[in-house]
Amino acid sequence: MLAPPPWQEALACVRVGPDDFDLGAEVARLRAGDLGVGAVAAFVGTVREWTHDAQVCDATSDAEAAGQPVMELEHYPGMTERSIAELIVTARQRFDVRGVRVIHRVGPLALGDQIVLVAVSSAHRGEAFACCAFLMDWLKTRAPFWKKEVSSHGARWVAARDSDEAAAARWNPAAAGEPQDPVR
Repeated sequence: MLAPPPWQEALACVRVGPDDFDLGAEVARLRAGDLGVGAVAAFVGTVREWTHDAQVCDATSDAEAAGQPVMELEHYPGMTERSIAELIVTARQRFDVRGVRVIHRVGPLALGDQIVLVAVSSAHRGEAFACCAFLMDWLKTRAPFWKKEVSSHGARWVAARDSDEAAAARWNPAAAGEPQDPVR
């Protein structure tokens, strides 16, 4: 019998859906029963006010004050989770980590809502920080999500910014093969 591909095991570390998450509960799950954990690094991304083309989305506009979404995230079910799981496999090969958890919300979101959680446990903080940064940089540019910003001026689909691409490129300075850790 053939062994399942490594990404299938990593799927247990991934959740994509509309439901919010509790940072404390997720970190507790990540650490549960593992006395080898000496560090946990976590990143939580939230919906913030944004500006583009002289249009400003802020909490005082009529739509946002009424609690209507200012961002909509879409994904390709199955493909997105597998892509993130494959990324986790790569991260575990590159960094000495004990646990990883990635949660990404989809659907309509309002200002202040949590969007993404990347949490990593390891024996030492350096590996946890580096792995967390690696995962977030690659999630931002490579994971199959589509983001639409919505305001009283209309809606627009948003592509990855140049700064996001530059952050991801630091893990792969040669732009060939597996990403390389710039601090090693």
